[in-house]
Amino acid sequence: MADAGAKGYNFTVGKGVDDNGPFWEPDYNDPIFLDKLDHFLAAAAARYDGNPNVAFVDVGSFGVWGEGHTFASTRIAYPVETIEKHIDLHTKHFTKTLLAANDDFGFQGRACIDYALSKGLTLRDDSILVQPPPNSYFNAAMAQPFWPKHPVILEHEHYQSSILRGAWNPDLFMQAIEDYHASYMCIHWFPREYLEKERPLIDRVNLRLGYRIQLREASWPTQATLAERPEFVSRWANAGVAPCYPGGFVAFTLKDAKGGVVAVFVNESLDMRTLDVAPPGAAPERETRSAHGFAPNLPAGTYDLFVSVGLRDGTPVIALPLPDGEGHRRYRLGKMEILPAP
Repeated sequence: MADAGAKGYNFTVGKGVDDNGPFWEPDYNDPIFLDKLDHFLAAAAARYDGNPNVAFVDVGSFGVWGEGHTFASTRIAYPVETIEKHIDLHTKHFTKTLLAANDDFGFQGRACIDYALSKGLTLRDDSILVQPPPNSYFNAAMAQPFWPKHPVILEHEHYQSSILRGAWNPDLFMQAIEDYHASYMCIHWFPREYLEKERPLIDRVNLRLGYRIQLREASWPTQATLAERPEFVSRWANAGVAPCYPGGFVAFTLKDAKGGVVAVFVNESLDMRTLDVAPPGAAPERETRSAHGFAPNLPAGTYDLFVSVGLRDGTPVIALPLPDGEGHRRYRLGKMEILPAP
């Protein structure tokens, strides 16, 4: 950036701007810097916007480590308008993939966070468990207008550093997930070592983080004639801390002995996006009922019955915590015998 003519400042960590400092940081409002950023984001979006392997993209072009603050660099305070420019450049190019604003944007003014929300961004908090209690995290309240609309992201402090400071606490880790209604947790450590040492915590997290759609009960007639319209009944709950953002509809699928799909019945009366979020163990259940007729040329016989959640056309999308999956996010419930019409 400096070679391109962008204005910036030398700094010393812990001191701020220092003409003799060993490090350099750009002026985040400099027009040359912003122009170069514009071109970079255009190239990045051409490759990653809408890429199904990318869950979200941070607006990481402001502040040291891209974390939305200058505490560890120049210590220069920027106006809200500077943050808005960085957000606008990202939304200009990333029109499909979720963008995330850092909670530390708020140090430049709470209006930065409100602007991010208005532009369709979600919130990311870097980092929790940096300090011991009662300063384990600060911005759960900031997340409240975000999580009903967009998945909130948390990141915890470097694992070993957190332990050495006496800040690591699995119960507070879980409480942060509850308070922020978080959908993602970014880890800061070597994954294999982290998994080995924190397996119990990870097991707890996996039962609450984001959404967790549960089929609590399903019923259907085990026998029906081709002339009937059998009723399928099911009860559902979201056992996670966040809404099921993509939504989805219940489908019951009949397969023959060779695994071929012979019938798909979709109930559009319940969108999983509308399931309420509640504290652990208190998720309310919703019941859905629907009756469906058979194609008149369906061969009589006994079929395997599967349940799934997905698109309105019956395409399975959401994995469910059920046994007997057939590899395509359908789960076997039992059998149903279809008799000839009387």
